[in-house]
Amino acid sequence: MASRLGPRLLTSSSRLLTCSRSRIIPTKPASSPFSRLPLSFRYQSTISTPESYKINGVTYKKDEYSNIPQNILDKLDRNLHLLPSHPISILRSIVEEHFKDYKPLIPSSSIVSVKQNFDELGFPPDHPGRSLTDSYYLNKTYMLRTHTSSHEIESYKSNLNKWLLSADVFRRDEIDSSHYPVFHQMEGTHIWENQNLNQLSKLNEELENKLKECNILIEDETKINEKTNPYQPHHIPQHTDEIVRHLKNSLNSLIFRLFGHHAKKGGEPLKVRWIEAYFPFTTPSYEVEVFWQGEWLELLGCGVVMQKTLDLSGVPDKSGWAFGLGLERLSMVLFSIPDIRLFWTEDSRFLNQFKKGEITTFQPYSKYPPCYKDMSFWLPATTSSSSSVKEVEKDHHGASAAGGKLDLGQSSITSINNNTYKAFHENDYCEIVRDVVGDLIESVTLIDEFTHPKTKRKSKCYRLNYRHMDRNLSNEEVNELQDKVQKRVVEEMGIEMR
Repeated sequence: MASRLGPRLLTSSSRLLTCSRSRIIPTKPASSPFSRLPLSFRYQSTISTPESYKINGVTYKKDEYSNIPQNILDKLDRNLHLLPSHPISILRSIVEEHFKDYKPLIPSSSIVSVKQNFDELGFPPDHPGRSLTDSYYLNKTYMLRTHTSSHEIESYKSNLNKWLLSADVFRRDEIDSSHYPVFHQMEGTHIWENQNLNQLSKLNEELENKLKECNILIEDETKINEKTNPYQPHHIPQHTDEIVRHLKNSLNSLIFRLFGHHAKKGGEPLKVRWIEAYFPFTTPSYEVEVFWQGEWLELLGCGVVMQKTLDLSGVPDKSGWAFGLGLERLSMVLFSIPDIRLFWTEDSRFLNQFKKGEITTFQPYSKYPPCYKDMSFWLPATTSSSSSVKEVEKDHHGASAAGGKLDLGQSSITSINNNTYKAFHENDYCEIVRDVVGDLIESVTLIDEFTHPKTKRKSKCYRLNYRHMDRNLSNEEVNELQDKVQKRVVEEMGIEMR
């Protein structure tokens, strides 16, 4: 299960998008949805035209949902989690080594159906994750996965009881040092035949005896609450209690494997805290935090797998637990990497710092100065429209629920010079910035907004902070980029520069 919920519209550009560069990526056996390690390789190509996407020879016809820019298509084949000496891959390997009896799974494609990504996992029709402002769609039927949980059912169908699955996931999001439209998740699960659940008590005693040898202090006041964190119908409470106990013992052990070296150095016990949580595909559910550098850091989400998921997978006679974590988030903490963009650099000064199987502290090799530019604009003037707010929210596929950054104003749709524009959403603005600037943008921050007292028009001012990871940026090239962004947002979002 994915630990980061609420996955992230950009109107399709009329520009002709050309073929991206090709890269070598792992291939899969024809009969399996997963790649196996060791991996064989092939070239992957992506082509986008105004009519369709063509990825690895498969054509996806575009429709009103299609919203994937070329800069995202170019990242479909990077597979950072498979590069042996990359921090993300190092972390993945450590987790796989810790759970050595679990089968590693690597999905062979980033493309999944909407049914796989949302419907089968119980996401309601109005869930914000379905919004075009939050997620990348090839068309109404297919999308780039927003979480590794989209592969849960096919994984359970493989007749494996213990597996770990790693993959890149894609979400439209804000721009800052810890958010990126592509990141990597890892999830694991352990399920048992219901007739064997009585064996868990003994397994838990063994795990708890091993934990006693670890310098770890676990704070856990969670309870199974029938209103907010309930047992599942038809589950025997005693069995669920033992599944939860096994889940907690297993993950406490993993956390100590990842963070315990600092506890050994300082002598103070590693502090771990369990908190009740909600996820659509588990119950009871939990989040886990570790006390790190003076504050509590959220690590992962987990819980007892929804029986509906196992039923759909053809294993209704099994029960168990699942967890999910973000590899970038943990890697930034463990390797002391300050900016998420660094994971995507091909600079040897970054890549050569890391070795397979070792967690080492990143040594900054440069700190080039930032160059910021402010962009102030009026949102499209409100005009009469036959579309109600509810109609537009439906057209946005949950956009208004996606985090409060949808600005409806007095009217949900604005018509300017016979062009129709949807309500302003910050994710749409950030997506244009990314598409123009790429990884040269460090952050986009709203620094001012107000409403004109007479016209009632709304104004926003964003600060765009440019910084190259490997060299200085000149003011001239930043001005050129800023001008390109400005032209795009005026053309595609209907805003008026101040």
